[in-house]
Amino acid sequence: MAEEIVVPALGESVTEATVAKWFKSPGDAVAVDEPLLELETDKVSVEVNAKSAGVLSEIVADAGAEVEVGAVLGRIDADGKAAGKPSGAAAKAEAPASKTESAAPEPEAPKSRPEAPKPAPADVAAPSAGADMALAPAVRKLVEDNRLDPAKIPASGKDGRLTKGDVLAYVERQGAEKGGTAPMAVPAAPKPVPAAPRELGLREERVRMTRLRRRIAERLKEAQNTAAMLTTFNEADMSAVMALRNRLQDGFVMKHGVKLGFMSFFVKACMVALREVPEVNAEISGDDIIYKNHYDIGVAVSTENGLVVPVLRDADAMSFAEIESKIADLANRARHGKLAMEDLTGGTFTITNGGIFGSLLSTPILNPPQSGILGMHAIVKRPVAVGDNIEIRPMMNLALSYDHRIVDGREAVTFLVRVKECIEQPERILLDI
Repeated sequence: MAEEIVVPALGESVTEATVAKWFKSPGDAVAVDEPLLELETDKVSVEVNAKSAGVLSEIVADAGAEVEVGAVLGRIDADGKAAGKPSGAAAKAEAPASKTESAAPEPEAPKSRPEAPKPAPADVAAPSAGADMALAPAVRKLVEDNRLDPAKIPASGKDGRLTKGDVLAYVERQGAEKGGTAPMAVPAAPKPVPAAPRELGLREERVRMTRLRRRIAERLKEAQNTAAMLTTFNEADMSAVMALRNRLQDGFVMKHGVKLGFMSFFVKACMVALREVPEVNAEISGDDIIYKNHYDIGVAVSTENGLVVPVLRDADAMSFAEIESKIADLANRARHGKLAMEDLTGGTFTITNGGIFGSLLSTPILNPPQSGILGMHAIVKRPVAVGDNIEIRPMMNLALSYDHRIVDGREAVTFLVRVKECIEQPERILLDI
């Protein structure tokens, strides 16, 4: 009895994924809850585990394939036996009776089995019901909506499987032959068939973008195309915060087991500013403005696969130690691909720290549908006017990018000034002023 391995529900607004890699090969034995493969979505990587024990009898979607929720990835044969060479007494029992028999090709029969049934040309032209069932859900829907015969569409997928691109290309060619009119069931703006890739030189390498990187690119461009994005700048004297950290760092670590960093001060400072300027914590929904009465702060984390923004839930209710501990946990899980979908959704405001890479000034891009993002930068000692004197102070440039459709310049400047004041006078955070 074969059980299908399907793409599980991937979370809010996520309908597609890419098969990153298989941990098993056809013929391998699998146990219940054993990881079979890894799916890469536009937000996180997800492992798919076996729901029953048996043998992986078939892989339908190979590494690199794009699949939708509910699509079949492979099959497990609960009654099958794992492939492998017999050893010991079993090997002797299965040994051939003579040298003549040992030369016979029976041991290779399983490998050649797929080549045994050679269908006649007539069978190739008319696909069977089983072949139709092998179509991915998105491909099957496109074929059915356009009333196409899949046997007439050239297939470029592995093992002769039909891909979504094959169907779209076929529809486009059919439309061109009929005077440029494509069937109405085809999406209004199908992705154009890519031109043949240019030939690379010896010192070049072509690498396919990961789904996460493609999604990052899409969201960043969406933010630029949708929001009326503007950035305002200020600077903060970090002397008070640095002095406070130096005085209390050892005691803080002894009591809480985590270092007191700069990020917790900025999260707390943003809480003060967000309460005073709620527009920065709001979002636009159609013709409405949704004001958030909760503060879920996204903290940008750089990983090998790209930038992710895990969320501190109810950050306003957290202590300095809780903020630092939670950020450390989220960052560690992000770099090891262990974030869950709920860790990445629902943020109301974002903080990004380019200063850890040495950035002195930048204009961070909004994280839709949020209306504000604060950019921190490197701390640099430079001469500043303090009263009537010139002193060397550790200074940090701050940047607030905001959606000008909902946040006016006055609110944006007020927000950034409040953050600056709380950093330069940390006691304001305790007094919420």
